[in-house]
Amino acid sequence: MPFCKTRDGVEIFYKDWGSGRPVVFIHGWPLSGDAWQSQLKAVADAGYRGIAHDRRGHGRSTPVYDGYDWDTFADDLNDLITGLDLRDVTLVAHSMGGGELARYIGRHGTGRLHSAVLLSAITPLMLQGPNNPEGVPNEVFQQLKQGIVAERSQFWHETAVVFFGANRDGNKVTQGNKDEFWYMAMQETVEGGVACVDAFANTDFTDDLKKFDVPTLIVHGDDDQVVPIDATAHKSVKIIPDATLKVYPGGAHGLVLVPGYKEQFDKDLLDFLAK
Repeated sequence: MPFCKTRDGVEIFYKDWGSGRPVVFIHGWPLSGDAWQSQLKAVADAGYRGIAHDRRGHGRSTPVYDGYDWDTFADDLNDLITGLDLRDVTLVAHSMGGGELARYIGRHGTGRLHSAVLLSAITPLMLQGPNNPEGVPNEVFQQLKQGIVAERSQFWHETAVVFFGANRDGNKVTQGNKDEFWYMAMQETVEGGVACVDAFANTDFTDDLKKFDVPTLIVHGDDDQVVPIDATAHKSVKIIPDATLKVYPGGAHGLVLVPGYKEQFDKDLLDFLAK
């Protein structure tokens, strides 16, 4: 099995499919690189090299107790990119992965990058406050942490409903979507689940976004019940110098796995990669 060993000895699992210009996928919380299976096949079939890793404490990577902070995540990503000597890379990040992508650029620059894609991303800031009234109230984040600690298996079953918008009339969410979410979430460490909430709730990525100097595609559903579009995508597109925003009407947070939206995103991604 392919693993990349980080500077502090953590083993990061990754999939590596196809050949050509590399496209590195960064998963969201509480998932793993398996969330990108469909996109990995799509880009590999189109002549690109698709790579998706499991964040530390997630999936098949080392189940560490600490290191759940943005600088560490960004440095892990850098270890993967430099370890595989990837160049002219397109980074594609979902949800919490958007923070990892942003901090990678903030810390390591864009010398190895071709472009970037932010999907349902948490950037620039999730936490509600006087300067971010569109954000998520702090009590919501506290409830997330309490749910993980109290009974995480049932919590992940319930969270899958909102994640995919299965509580909306006319949705196309399958039982398979919800089962897949639960399975990946249960592979995440309990400490990782809780610590990541603190990380993505409280971090302002505005300064990181200002350092983007590669073409960036932002994709977000306008019915995202997890990461509100008004607090994130609508603000990020104004901060990133060369950014384009595509809004998916009715799209939920986990739209990339849901039939209909998945195919639309795959097409938009391939169109963007061809530029």
